[in-house]
Amino acid sequence: MEIETYIVIGGIFSIGFVIFHLLFWKIFKWETELRLLNHVNKGIIQVLNLCLTYIFLLFAYISFFHPTELVSSGLGKSILLLISLFWFIRAIEQIYFFGIKNRISIILFIIFILGGLIYLYPFVISL
Repeated sequence: MEIETYIVIGGIFSIGFVIFHLLFWKIFKWETELRLLNHVNKGIIQVLNLCLTYIFLLFAYISFFHPTELVSSGLGKSILLLISLFWFIRAIEQIYFFGIKNRISIILFIIFILGGLIYLYPFVISL
């Protein structure tokens, strides 16, 4: 498999998280659950989720339309490493904030590690 193919897989992975985050309002019943928060905290949660969704869309765009540049330039390699670190940090946050006592948390931890590896592999191979 060509190195750029792994990056495109990363783009698909990122689109999955775009969809997942756009469904947060329904999945987590935010229409009712967020009513428990004050106006500022309610807004912060929703804005952060939308900004994170945009970041995933950015990851996907770069992965789909610039895979060659990601492995052939210094800036591209830095972006690959930073996206990989994003996912590894998210995996650590999963353990810190949610623990690993239930199946969903363990599955998410593994998915986040996978995201880190998807972008780390082309970075390492391109060195």
